[in-house]
Amino acid sequence: MFEDKNNPKEIENLGEFGLINHLTSQIKLKNPTSVKGVGDDAAVIAPSKNKQIVVTTDMLVEGIHFDLLYTPFKHLGYKAVTVNLSDVYAMNAVPTQITVSIAVSNKISIEALEELYAGMLLACEIYGVDLVGGDTTSSNSGLIISITAVGEAEKKEIVYRNGAKENDLICVSGDLGGAFVGLQLLEREKQIFNENPAIQPDFSGYDYVLERQLKPEPRQDVIDMFKELDVLPTSMIDISDGLSSELIHLCTQSEVGCAIYEHKIPIDPSTVIGAEELKLSPTVCALNGGEDYELLFTISLDNYEKIKDQKRVSIIGHITSNKGQYQLVSNDEVVHPLTAQGWNALQGRN
Repeated sequence: MFEDKNNPKEIENLGEFGLINHLTSQIKLKNPTSVKGVGDDAAVIAPSKNKQIVVTTDMLVEGIHFDLLYTPFKHLGYKAVTVNLSDVYAMNAVPTQITVSIAVSNKISIEALEELYAGMLLACEIYGVDLVGGDTTSSNSGLIISITAVGEAEKKEIVYRNGAKENDLICVSGDLGGAFVGLQLLEREKQIFNENPAIQPDFSGYDYVLERQLKPEPRQDVIDMFKELDVLPTSMIDISDGLSSELIHLCTQSEVGCAIYEHKIPIDPSTVIGAEELKLSPTVCALNGGEDYELLFTISLDNYEKIKDQKRVSIIGHITSNKGQYQLVSNDEVVHPLTAQGWNALQGRN
């Protein structure tokens, strides 16, 4: 399983998902209650014949996932919870509990930690989740937050990444690219501030994209919509690493191909304005930016009439039988190969 110590592999050469596959390839599930382990948005546990439990863990590390220079502690606490709840919703499950573990450096005050937990508790209150435990320790390398979220669903309602079929429609909730544009604006103003602290940041007109980055909301409403419309997605994943990366993950696990259309990708006008000011392509921001925490899912053609008029979701393409062939049809009708260029946590950049 592991490489010879005399000829080590560099972690960054594997990439985040390559590393996960490398480290977990020998894991075997032995307990009958362990339904799904590594490889989806959350693990699945079946304590009874019909009910199943999903479990997911995410870690936020200072300097990799957030910058305390421009991230308020209350927003950070809120985001730390909601990004975990997004993984639960991506399984078509309802979150019920979280545990919180933090490693704290001595540079952080008690007041700051109170704000952090205030944000966490606000998210718990809004989404009906209980904080039931965790751990606290010290850190020599900044703040580290690790949250485990637990949710539940009926066995027949659990949605995995591997169920997409030929001719299924590819759908996304909300709009994409806003969180990445918000991050780039924050980084730009940080650089200006570092060069001249007398210059105050100017974020006028960019409230929407900043909120998308600093205070993302998981799509509980879309899960409710599925129940209201009696629609069960054939596959689903949340968009944390960028639309292109997530769609390729979904297709890879479903052993299918896909075609999506540039003009159908939902992008908010505020995102377009911000991207153009930063001299970025709004489409590239949507495809590769990440941290939107929208839901990417596929549905059977039979459910088209139910979903077509829903304002919360957009149909952006379809699944093909061409395994390994992922295509983007641009606005000028040129077909481009779709590649995974989203967030790489091990390199800390897009």
